[in-house]
Amino acid sequence: MTTPAWDLLVARNDLHRTAITPVALADPADGEVLFRVESFSLTANNITYAVAGDQIGYWQFFPRPDGWGCIPTWGYGVVEKTAHPDFKVGERFYGYWPMGSHMPARPKRSRTGFVDTVDHRAALPPTYNQYVVAPADAPHQDERSLLNPLFMTSFLIDDLLVDNGDFGASTVLLSSASSRTALGLAWLLKRAGRTRVAGLTSPGNRAFVESLGMYDDVILYDDMPAAPVETPVVFVDFAGDPKVLAAVHNRFADGLVYSCLVGLTHWEAGRGGGELPGPKPIFFFAPDRVVKRRQDWGPGGLEARYGEAWDGFVADTPRWLTLQHHRGPEGVQAAFLSALDGKTPSSVGVICRP
Repeated sequence: MTTPAWDLLVARNDLHRTAITPVALADPADGEVLFRVESFSLTANNITYAVAGDQIGYWQFFPRPDGWGCIPTWGYGVVEKTAHPDFKVGERFYGYWPMGSHMPARPKRSRTGFVDTVDHRAALPPTYNQYVVAPADAPHQDERSLLNPLFMTSFLIDDLLVDNGDFGASTVLLSSASSRTALGLAWLLKRAGRTRVAGLTSPGNRAFVESLGMYDDVILYDDMPAAPVETPVVFVDFAGDPKVLAAVHNRFADGLVYSCLVGLTHWEAGRGGGELPGPKPIFFFAPDRVVKRRQDWGPGGLEARYGEAWDGFVADTPRWLTLQHHRGPEGVQAAFLSALDGKTPSSVGVICRP
C-alpha cells in the first residue's frame, strides 16, 4: 500500500509562502516506478535552486501548478511500487528528489543506477537525472546528502582553477566563507597549497571559520576594503550579494584576475547592475563542467578523481559538523524556512525524513 503522499510547495514570487499539499498518486504504468523519498538534506544550495529556479530551470524538474514550485533536493529514495521489470520494491537510490514524499519516474537502468527519462526532464542537465544505487549499509549517508552536491561544486571549481593555473593568482578570496561549498573549496585549496586562501565572513561566523584551519586569512566584510590581501586575486563569490561583489571589484580592480559567481546565499539582497572594474564576473554552472570532464577523462575518470578528494574531506567533517534530523511535512517546512532565513548555522547539517 502506498504511504500518504504530499509536497512542500513554495510560491515562486515569495519563498516565505509555503503550502503542504496532499498529492494523489496513480499506480505506475508499464515501464514506470513510484519512489518513496526516504531522506534528503536541506542547505543553502536548495535556496539557490529556488532563487535561480526560472533562470536556470530548477523549477522544471518537478513541475507544479502555476505560481508554485517544488524545490529539488539531494538524498535517498526507495522503490515503493514498480511496473518496470528492471526494478524491485525496496531498491534504494541516491539522487535528486522533490521536496516531498514521493517521485514517479520512468527509469532506464544504467551501469550504476538509473536515468529518469520522463518527458519533462529530457532537455534538462543530465547530471540531475542520474541516480546511483545506494545500499542501506553504505557509510556517511547523511553526509553524502548534505555535502556531496556541494563538495562536487567545490571540486569542479578547484579543477577549473587548476586547469587555468589559478589565473596567476597569489590569493583565492571566497565570500560566504562559512558556507559548505566555500568550506569544500577552501579545504581543497589549503590541501594543495598553491595559493593563499582568504575567506570573507560576518562577525557571527568569524570564530567558527577561524577554528577550521582551512583559511590563511579570515576577513570581516566590513574590513575587506582595507584588509591586507596579496594580489593578484581570484574571487569566488558564494554569497551573491551585489554590495560584496562591487566592494571586491572596486578594491582590487585590475588586481582581480578572475571573478566567479557560484551561489546565492544572500538571496534577499537582489542583483546589482552597472559595470564593475576588473574582469567581468562569470557564473559557474557545475553540470557544464561535469560534462566537459567526463569527455576529457573518459569513463570513471571524474568519479575516481572526485572520490579521492571526497574521502579526505568527509573524514574531516566530524570535527565541525553536527547532524540534525527533521521528520514529517511540518518538520520539513520548518527546516526550509529556517534555511531560507539563514538561521541554520554551518556547523549544523539538516536531514529531513518525509
